[in-house]
Amino acid sequence: MKKMLLINAGVVLAALSYSAIAYDGQNCKEPGVCWEPKPGYPEKVAGSKYDPKHDVNELNKQAQSVIEMEERNKKRQENLAKTGKFVYDVDDIE
Repeated sequence: MKKMLLINAGVVLAALSYSAIAYDGQNCKEPGVCWEPKPGYPEKVAGSKYDPKHDVNELNKQAQSVIEMEERNKKRQENLAKTGKFVYDVDDIE
């Protein structure tokens, strides 16, 4: 009796899990391309209310910090080649 109940429960769970796998609620154009916009989302984002309107200065901060970092590293390398001693703090380099 117990064995039969376990077998039936296993069959029911297998059937439910298979039906959950069979439909994911999306209409895919091709395998792996399943993104669907919500109703009312525009075809072109630029100029719409969904446009993030990023500030150019904010976007360039990372590039500017990388340039400054490379300049500091160059000073450190030049000092190391000249003196043979590595100095981390660039302000301490004469």
